[in-house]
Amino acid sequence: MRAALDYTTVAKTSDLQPGEMKAVRVGREIVGLANVDGEFLAFQDTCTHEEASLTEGEIFDDVVECPLHGAAFNIRSGAVESFPATQPLPTFDVRVVGDDVQVATIPRTS
Repeated sequence: MRAALDYTTVAKTSDLQPGEMKAVRVGREIVGLANVDGEFLAFQDTCTHEEASLTEGEIFDDVVECPLHGAAFNIRSGAVESFPATQPLPTFDVRVVGDDVQVATIPRTS
């Protein structure tokens, strides 16, 4: 049985339009927050290949591309979509309460 998750409010729903993303702080972690067609998704902002901020890259639907070497990740599942990355990207549960976007304080365990 999964333990109850703690959430942190990181944005308002009006802060990100569809197709936009930004880095937010969740505890000590920097997490990427993206609006994919009205659905908010959260993922580790640091590429698993190199030390680069994924929110400084490009987003295409639910895939984010690293600005450094072009590694790409599915931000729903964390799966690697293209090399040079080989390690999946941690993702986080997200919920919307009123107009607050909240991100779980620990990543999904898959």
